[in-house]
Amino acid sequence: MTRKLFAEFFGTFWLVFGGCGSAVLAAAFPELGIGFAGVALAFGLTVLTMAYAVGGISGGHFNPAVSLGLAVAGRFGWKELAPYWAAQVIGAFAASGMLFVIASGMAGWSPGGFASNGFGDLSPGGYSMQAALLIEIVLTAGFLIVILGSTSDKVPGGFAPIAIGLALTLIHLISIPVTNTSVNPARSTGVAFYAETAAVGQLWLFWVAPLVGGAIGAAIWKYLLAPDESLAGIGGEGE
Repeated sequence: MTRKLFAEFFGTFWLVFGGCGSAVLAAAFPELGIGFAGVALAFGLTVLTMAYAVGGISGGHFNPAVSLGLAVAGRFGWKELAPYWAAQVIGAFAASGMLFVIASGMAGWSPGGFASNGFGDLSPGGYSMQAALLIEIVLTAGFLIVILGSTSDKVPGGFAPIAIGLALTLIHLISIPVTNTSVNPARSTGVAFYAETAAVGQLWLFWVAPLVGGAIGAAIWKYLLAPDESLAGIGGEGE
């Protein structure tokens, strides 16, 4: 279990450091030209690379909503849910703290939103709370369907991280203007406490919506798309 938890810690650290780091460090300079598309790709690459690196140890969740969805789908043990969540949140905090230290090394730097998520005044496009809630639920549900489908024993093995990484890239391309994209409560929590905005006060939505979306996506997969699949696949198979 210790190896699984450290894999989840490091995988979530990599996701937050790479994904949020691309926004805080690179996207802050327009002349570098990475923009929203570059940040979206960075998030997808973090999941793709860590799914290959440590997915065989922990299942490669790196996200409390993914862990919950896999438990709902019968792919992950409920008793492991709380330890996984703890490892993921700690990994996100560690990455956010290290990113803050690095970013603050630039003269005159201010954290501002620090890649945090939000709605209303904290939404990049000024979208409402209702819009943020809906898009986070829908996209997290879709993400779980991609994860469960690509890791099913009915499809060729070895390609799941590519599908999952591309799905996360697509999710960011859609929703960065709305919420700055969460679909991951750990990712939202880590950076919120370093932002100079009211991100912490809006953090509840970026727990509730992804968890609800993850459970819905898993239920859709389990009861409508693959009711007869075996329990082989992602989640808890490592030592």
